[in-house]
Amino acid sequence: MDTRFSASLGVEIVVPDQPIHITNYLRQPQRVVNALAASSQIEPLNEEIYRLKMRSLNFMTLSIQPVVDLQIWATETAAINLRSIACELRGIEYDQFLLSLHGQLSPYQQHGLTYLKGQADLAVEVELPPPFTFMPRPLLETAGNSLLLSVLSTIKQRLLYQLLEDYRNWVALQMETNTPTHPIAANPLN
Repeated sequence: MDTRFSASLGVEIVVPDQPIHITNYLRQPQRVVNALAASSQIEPLNEEIYRLKMRSLNFMTLSIQPVVDLQIWATETAAINLRSIACELRGIEYDQFLLSLHGQLSPYQQHGLTYLKGQADLAVEVELPPPFTFMPRPLLETAGNSLLLSVLSTIKQRLLYQLLEDYRNWVALQMETNTPTHPIAANPLN
């Protein structure tokens, strides 16, 4: 591949106290997927793999829609792991493109508070077609890296709001029906 773009972004979220600890929620990775994007953008392929149809992106003169197959799973410690396993670009006839996305979100305890801390790394390798090959490489790399960072920033903002909102709603439903989906741990991180 000709050109590589990359971006990394971390997140740290203070988790409000709830009657059911966040680790119980995180053991259901499909809920976290729904916090990453609107339900109209997500297609479950099986229990661990989801197809994410991202919003169209404009890069220079192109308008493209990345479609990424993501594998998402929870560890025994309720850490959520995410990785891309396939990708295609819609909007252009081009197959010289590789996308790599890796992320993790883990709960931890500090000073009596629960936090979620995560990191996402996104990289794209592409063989650029003309006229992009005639553009100055630093300009292309800056534009590409900025585009990837904006994608991660959008996901982060949605995660900051939507994940905690979904967690609150999930706890309320569990308390209302009094049928937790997993054994409730008051605070398994202690």
